[in-house]
Amino acid sequence: MIASHHIVCFGDSLTAGFQSPTADTPQGAETPYGQFLQDLTGPSVRVSVSGICGELTGEMAMRFRRDVLQQQPSHVVLLGGTNDLGWNAQPAEIMRNLVKMYESARATQVVPIPVTVPSIRADVAGGGPDAEAWIGQHLSRRVRLNGLIQEYVLAKGLSCVDLFAATVESTTGQLAAQYSNDGLHLTTGGYRLLAQLLYDQVFAKAFPRVQE
Repeated sequence: MIASHHIVCFGDSLTAGFQSPTADTPQGAETPYGQFLQDLTGPSVRVSVSGICGELTGEMAMRFRRDVLQQQPSHVVLLGGTNDLGWNAQPAEIMRNLVKMYESARATQVVPIPVTVPSIRADVAGGGPDAEAWIGQHLSRRVRLNGLIQEYVLAKGLSCVDLFAATVESTTGQLAAQYSNDGLHLTTGGYRLLAQLLYDQVFAKAFPRVQE
């Protein structure tokens, strides 16, 4: 079957599906959520992945035309900002870059699907007396960025997948251990969850599968 629709999954290491090395996978792994989304949407939809580890939203915006718009997809799933936050960028600055991409997509009849950035775990901060304060500051900025994303989609009438809410520990506000083995990136289960959320909340209605 020839695919009649095209979804681009665009972002950083969370789009590339990066996983840190473990005892079972000492070389690390890449399990992009896009491959799981492809399984869910079926052959009538082509899902491609464009994720670069370590990339900032400003860098994403610079390659957005080449890697997204020139591919002429029907939808683009946008997940970015984690690395900017790691470099202490302010949420408003990150949001300006995200909005550039959202609006560029809308201007060319590509539907943007924003995804909120997930939380982090204390593993990232290491030990020491300053770890708790560090985590608190970083969680606060993630929550502010996600609030800006949700305000935007509400104003524009867009769909948004709240990855933060789906993977957070309600008691601590941190990324749930079952979804991350390094406190920052997702596990295979986490990436599968994101694909399922995208399918259930957005693409099942947009591209219903024909029962064979």
